[in-house]
Amino acid sequence: MSPHQHAKILVVEDSETQALALRGRLEAEGYTVQTVTSAEAALERLNGPLPDLVVADFHLPGMDGRELSRQLRLNRRTRTLPLLMLTSAREQDLERQGLESGADAYVSKSADMDVMLARLRALLRRGRTAASEAASDTDFRPARIIVVHDSPTQRLRLSAAMVQAGYEVREAASAEVALAAANDQIDCIVTPASGAGLDGLDLCRRLDRRRERMALPFQIVVIGPGAGDPHALAAAFDAGADDVTASTDDDEVLRMRVRALVRRKLLAEETRRSEEAEARAAAADELSRANAELEAANQQLRQAQAQLVQSAKMASLGELVAGIAHEINNPLAFILGHQNTVERLTGQLTGDDLTEADRAAALAKTGDRLGAMRMGLQRIQGLVLNLRKFSRLDEAESQNLDVPDAIATVLALLAPKLGAIEVRQRLEARPILAASPALLNQVVMNILSNAADALGGEGVIEIATNEQNGLYRIEINDSGPGVPETVRDRIFEPFFTTKPVGAGTGLGLAIAYAVVRAHKGEIAVDSGPLGGARFVIQLPVDDQA
Repeated sequence: MSPHQHAKILVVEDSETQALALRGRLEAEGYTVQTVTSAEAALERLNGPLPDLVVADFHLPGMDGRELSRQLRLNRRTRTLPLLMLTSAREQDLERQGLESGADAYVSKSADMDVMLARLRALLRRGRTAASEAASDTDFRPARIIVVHDSPTQRLRLSAAMVQAGYEVREAASAEVALAAANDQIDCIVTPASGAGLDGLDLCRRLDRRRERMALPFQIVVIGPGAGDPHALAAAFDAGADDVTASTDDDEVLRMRVRALVRRKLLAEETRRSEEAEARAAAADELSRANAELEAANQQLRQAQAQLVQSAKMASLGELVAGIAHEINNPLAFILGHQNTVERLTGQLTGDDLTEADRAAALAKTGDRLGAMRMGLQRIQGLVLNLRKFSRLDEAESQNLDVPDAIATVLALLAPKLGAIEVRQRLEARPILAASPALLNQVVMNILSNAADALGGEGVIEIATNEQNGLYRIEINDSGPGVPETVRDRIFEPFFTTKPVGAGTGLGLAIAYAVVRAHKGEIAVDSGPLGGARFVIQLPVDDQA
């Protein structure tokens, strides 16, 4: 059974007798048929699921077939719906009016039923081809026609007729040339049914197989058999022709038939372009909404990340402040203790019962205590100065950093945590580095703090700087247990930590990695010469003085 026989057909016929006869024959061929008696009823029916083809009488009460055709072509949903027009007369002017209004084919009611079925199958075949057309040019263009004929005179005449209609014409003198030229850029191929050296029907079959196999959108018009030879006419349609004109018809009939074929194909292209444009616009809107949602999610993520980073900074600062508070508390305690001694001694100096020797001894002791108090205050002053330097190290802008001085500041602030750990320095690189102060605040301090945790109060940490191949290198080695190879790939991941639960946030090295990458540098960890971990920071310095 042909796939066309599963098609749904809407018959628009006001004559109940003719509608029943046509319905009976079509259903006998395997088609699903619905009938209505007016164009208005047909349009109402077409508001629902569309059929595969409409068969309409030209002479209808109220709106005639010509106006029905126009209405179908004005509506984007139905503009490519195949329409076969029927009439009780065989008048060329009625055919011209029907085709120009948008009908796809025209058949007299008096024609052989096999011819009508052949035309119907051709329209269904053409409708399937139009639905599967590939995307073509987006600009308006003339239709492209191939004229096939083995007679140079006839080929020239047919080409002139097509050019006169405004088409872009290519000529083919043989079947092989026509087959080679039949591609997705061609809209219609015109060929005679037979010629001195050309089997037109065989060419038609080969072209039909080619477009079926390659999903090509061109239409085929065969010139030859007329209405007087219904068997030859049906044979031409069965060979794959989409329309047939008699060889006795004048050129205007051929132009009219080609125009009807091409119009529907170009309408299908226009509809597809419109649908694609709407789909692209909808996709762009959807993409815009998705981008907006993604940006909002990214903003929330950045805010959450900033909060986590700030939490990590505060955790580090809390640990730092605890050590500094201890360092300040020791000199402050003996300053307060010496203050009591000084107050007592100065009170004694005002008495009249002191000998000169006692007075001299009291003054000497007061001077010693004031000297000790001065040393304590100077120690506190040094811690405050280091804290001020540290606060400036948290600035984000790039500036000229005094690396040795900055490292000394970090070591001074970490002194309570480092305790008895031996810190060695081998600073061989240039002292000034153009970088963000966070490089030493967040990176070096985090690495040194982790090294101190790993050493547990005793061991060796070495800080070295050097320059190699245009790179400023900062190396930090320790004599601790090192970082196992199994976790080195994850050591810079956020929230990953080898410390016990509650002993670390897992953000310190992640922040360090981000800061180094922001400087277009690299940070890596491996085993160092002291037996523990070695962190290597490399920063480009080619453009630095």
